[in-house]
Amino acid sequence: MARALEFARAGQVRGEVPVGAIIVRGGALLAEAHNRTLEWNDPTAHAESVVIRAAARRLGDWRLTDCTLYTTLEPCAQCAGAMVLARIPRLVFGARDPKSGMAGSLGNLLQDPRLNHRVELNGGVLERESADLLRAFFRARRG
Repeated sequence: MARALEFARAGQVRGEVPVGAIIVRGGALLAEAHNRTLEWNDPTAHAESVVIRAAARRLGDWRLTDCTLYTTLEPCAQCAGAMVLARIPRLVFGARDPKSGMAGSLGNLLQDPRLNHRVELNGGVLERESADLLRAFFRARRG
């Protein structure tokens, strides 16, 4: 999670909302990313989606079984859906997102029994650090 926070800070320096994500498999780092929505002019370029794409390319397989995704913010519906589609078995996240979080806050797409895959959740890891980073970013943007 500390590495994901580093990437969140790297995104913040570029003007992006400070969210970072990494994917680990068997103790080895596969991919790391931060939000790139502004840089790429792409509303889908959230850190989680970017890191899933990078890990899948690196493995040469869209199935990211035996992987853990770490992210500094509870995933939105888009990113939660991408995790289900990629068959990621485990998610570790920092700050909860009461406005769009789909790992328990607004809903729980990641463990919906109607879907063909469910993700093990571990939330609140380095939650204060993740939330503080986001609060400071938005406070500075509001002036």
